[in-house]
Formats: sequence, structure tokens, C-alpha cells
Amino acid sequence: MNLSIRNQIPGTVTSVTPGEVMAAVKVRLDGGQDVTAAVTAEAVDELDLAPGASVYALVKSTEVALATAAVEGVSIRNQLPGTVDRVTTGGAMASVKVTIVGGTLTAAITKDAAEDLGLLPGSSVVALIKSTEISLATP
Repeated sequence: MNLSIRNQIPGTVTSVTPGEVMAAVKVRLDGGQDVTAAVTAEAVDELDLAPGASVYALVKSTEVALATAAVEGVSIRNQLPGTVDRVTTGGAMASVKVTIVGGTLTAAITKDAAEDLGLLPGSSVVALIKSTEISLATP
């Protein structure tokens, strides 16, 4: 299967905290960063998610927010530091390619936000991703 989701980051499940409907699945990305994905209990069973399982964390570029530093006092726990590699702007939107340890992420943000944050190649940023916006796939 081919996907339009550009952010496909390999990792390994480190823990699964089950709930009645949803589960919190912690994943250690190949670059060493930890992220949490909130997935359905049904998906945990169907994908056989357990510690040690190989997965891909999938995130649409429209679900990646960028900040110029780590953000405190926010419910978003997935904060991945990186460096801007490329900024491509159009009339209203910008595509920002960010290098993180072990890979890259693409964020689709408004052109105004990219300009206000002063995003240029080499800029330090933190990619923010809600756990509910990370899907998991098995190889």
C-alpha cells in the first residue's frame, strides 16, 4: 500500500497502556526519541502491538505544528527537536522540512506562521504532534 502521508517514522513499541476504548502506545523512534500514539483498543489487537513490535509512526504534515523552542504548559507531549532543512512557500501555505535525529518530518503551516517564526534553513525548531494525530502501522 502506498500512502500520501509523508511522515512515516520507524520505531519500536516500548509500552502499551490499555483502556476500554483507546490505548496509549509509547514508541521509541529509530532516532531515540519517544512518542506516544493514542490508538483504539481494536487497533492494538489487530496490529498485535506489544513491547518490541516494529511499527511506523504516521503523521499527516497538516498535523505537525512548529515552535521555536520546547513548549511548557501544553497538553502536547510529543515534542521533537530538529533543524529546518527547507521552507517552500506558496500563496497561503508553507511546507517546512525538518531534520530530526533519525529522519525528517514535514510540517504544512501557513505562510504567515513560517514568516512570523522566522523559519529559514538552519533554524532550530520543535515539532509538536498530539498523540491522537499519530497513527501506527506495522511493516
